[in-house]
Amino acid sequence: MSATLTVEREDVIAELRGAPIEIALDGTAIGTINRHETFEAPIEPGHHTLQIRMGRYSSRAQSFDVADGGAVNFRGYGGRIWPIYAISFVVPSLALFLKRE
Repeated sequence: MSATLTVEREDVIAELRGAPIEIALDGTAIGTINRHETFEAPIEPGHHTLQIRMGRYSSRAQSFDVADGGAVNFRGYGGRIWPIYAISFVVPSLALFLKRE
């Protein structure tokens, strides 16, 4: 059997980066997501690492475990405030945020 991964791109008025975001599971791209969209994919049960990327910018990697037939949900979005946006030019892993629901 399999499990389900859902990534929702949060509806944010002030998101500073609006390009499509790449979704990477265990280091491999599995899809992209635009603003106001939800991505869903079947995944193998077990331990995984999820990250979202946009060019050289990324979120911090999020590790999770999912059981057979289970589901895991995340919400991703770009930087919302100017100080973090500016800092992300030096620290690209601060540009995007990924949060488990």
